[in-house]
Amino acid sequence: MLELYEDNERLGRTQLTPFRSPYQDFCYYTSSVTPGLRLAMNVIKPAAPAPMLVLLHGWHMSMPKPVRREVPGELPYVVIQVDMRGRAFSDGAPDCNGLELIDIYDAVQFVRREYAEWIASPELVYLEGGSGGGGNVLGAVAKFPDLFAAATALYGVSDYARWYAEDMIGEFRDEMDVWIGCPPQDDPIRYAARSGLRLAANLHTPLYIAHGDGDQRIGVEMSRQYAERVGSLGKAHLLRYEELPGVGDRGHLANATQQQLQAVQDRSEANRKAHRSPIELAPQGVLLVGGYLYTKYFQVHLASVHQLAELHYDVRLRTFSLYASERYAYCFQWSDGHIVEGKCESEMNPTKQPGADDGKENIQ
Repeated sequence: MLELYEDNERLGRTQLTPFRSPYQDFCYYTSSVTPGLRLAMNVIKPAAPAPMLVLLHGWHMSMPKPVRREVPGELPYVVIQVDMRGRAFSDGAPDCNGLELIDIYDAVQFVRREYAEWIASPELVYLEGGSGGGGNVLGAVAKFPDLFAAATALYGVSDYARWYAEDMIGEFRDEMDVWIGCPPQDDPIRYAARSGLRLAANLHTPLYIAHGDGDQRIGVEMSRQYAERVGSLGKAHLLRYEELPGVGDRGHLANATQQQLQAVQDRSEANRKAHRSPIELAPQGVLLVGGYLYTKYFQVHLASVHQLAELHYDVRLRTFSLYASERYAYCFQWSDGHIVEGKCESEMNPTKQPGADDGKENIQ
């Protein structure tokens, strides 16, 4: 399965006719936030009802080419291979941990509705991705903090501003200029709003990370700094970080032994098996909003995915406050559908987040 994440194949745009086969379907579904946008996925069905496992493709990649399958999938899950916006099989344009992460959420909702007979527990969803998909995982567990029961991020991007600076040959910078919209020095907040590192305070999902110490395309410091941040926030119990000695050069897994590759897959699966219950957020707390935030209690959308705010909420009292460096407009929707619109307060962080140096640092 690790070869899905090696980020080494760019597929041309392809229009296919949806199909169903005994154990794999190719489906289109629509975006909940971009009217008319058609998105694609593969759904691989197991031998018996099982939890859902969402697999993400790499930065330059798309989901695997759809195929018909006459036998059950190899994994004991309803596997959802998401082709995020702007990739080979989906409409739209990529936007690097912006609205494209909502494509993952929408795919899960679609599968819950359309494949109920294949799903053992609708609330039990797992997530895995590598390379650019690993960066998507770190963003998704922060923007959907109670959606995934466990997750795996393999050699992922935790800090896009750092990645931009370290991309000496321009392999990724040209796409970040378009997919994020500018270099990080022009708008640091829009990079922070997409950064798993900046949003790490939202981590509630048990997470397994693996990274080769010789990786030249996504340096191992991406995972080291994420692990350090999670520890400083008092969340080390949620993270297992494994560094792979001697692994990586221009390929993330170059020089890896078969034993190392098998160990990564085994530990990823062990993380899922150890967590068989959905995440329950505290009814009162503080979360960061990188453009948007979805929980079982509520959804929050700022006026733009380029914006960052801090949310203080109390579900029992049905109250909330949003704080940001500017008075961004927001739309807050409770789980019962009630909508509140307003503007963020400009007062900076009245109560510190664990591990934050000060309120201004936590927002910006």
